[in-house]
Amino acid sequence: MILFYLPSAWSDRAAGLLFLLAGVTDSLDGWIARKTGQVSPLGTFLDPVADKLMVATALVLIVSRDHDWYLALTAAVIIGREIAISALREWMAEIGARGKVAVSALGKVKTVAQIVGIALLLYRVPLWGVPVYEIGLGLTALAAVLTLWSMALYLKAAWPDLNRAQNS
Repeated sequence: MILFYLPSAWSDRAAGLLFLLAGVTDSLDGWIARKTGQVSPLGTFLDPVADKLMVATALVLIVSRDHDWYLALTAAVIIGREIAISALREWMAEIGARGKVAVSALGKVKTVAQIVGIALLLYRVPLWGVPVYEIGLGLTALAAVLTLWSMALYLKAAWPDLNRAQNS
């Protein structure tokens, strides 16, 4: 947030690069933790919370600067889905069926598109003639579509257990 609001010619680029670095190091940290058996219940709980907070904050910052309806809609879809799926996972854990809504390969692809897209939206300025911001818009829109698709798959997987829990 500090980089985003700094009144400097390089602040957008620095914010975008820092966001990308945070996304890459988060993925690397998780991979190393799983490979070395350094996974903890607290880390398993806090990591996705921190990820969602980082993404939601970045999207709010971007929308606060760029008042385009499609960007606001994309941000609302991504943030809304994250809240809904977090609640679904919590509910599924309560009924002992959390494994049915574990992170999928589609969710990982969505995350990559989302992190790179948001980083490019923050970066904003063309790089060597490449329209960085426009590519960021496309990737973030793709992430929103993948977000809805993965949410539908999670809901489909959870529906029998949710329906059973409601009727018992």
